[in-house]
Amino acid sequence: MGRICGSREIIGRPIPPVTGKLRGCGVKDPVQVVQVSGVTLSQGSTMTCEAAQALNEWVDRGLKPAVGRMGGGVESLRVVAHYSCRTRNNKTGARVSEHGKGRAIDISDIRLTDGTGLSVLKHWGKGKKGTALKKAHRAACGPFGTVLGPNADRYHRDHFHFDVARHRSGPYCR
Repeated sequence: MGRICGSREIIGRPIPPVTGKLRGCGVKDPVQVVQVSGVTLSQGSTMTCEAAQALNEWVDRGLKPAVGRMGGGVESLRVVAHYSCRTRNNKTGARVSEHGKGRAIDISDIRLTDGTGLSVLKHWGKGKKGTALKKAHRAACGPFGTVLGPNADRYHRDHFHFDVARHRSGPYCR
C-alpha cells in the first residue's frame, strides 16, 4: 500500500482492470483505497482515481470541518458499498449504477477518535450529531456530482451515496 492517484493523502494500490457481467460495468484503471486524508476506510474500496480524489477532498474540506473536535475528530468511515456491477437501486431494467463503474461510494457511519460515532440511520436530524451529519452531507455537493442521503428516498435512509457523475445542470444533491 502506498500513495496513489497523484495525492499524498490517498493511500491504497492500483489493481488490475475490473470487468463486469452487465454491459456498462467495469473499471479500466481501478485503485483500491484504504485511507483518505488520514481517515481509514472500513474496507478496501475499489474505485477510479476521480472518485478517490473527490472522497479525499470531501473528508478534508467537508467532513472534518463539519465534525470539528467532536469525539476527538474523525477516525474512520464505514463503507457499505463501493464497486458493484449492478443497476441503480438493484432494479431490473434500470441503468447501470455509478457503483458499477467504480465511480461511487456509500458511507453509513463515521467513527470518531474516542470510539463514538455518527450513524446516518440513528443520528440524522437529531441533535449535535445530526447537525454535523447534515453539514457533512451538504459539503459533499461539489466534490461529488451526485449526493444522496436520508431525504432523497427510501433507498438512502441509512447511508450517504456519493458519486462523481456530472450533470448538465450541476451537482444533484438530495
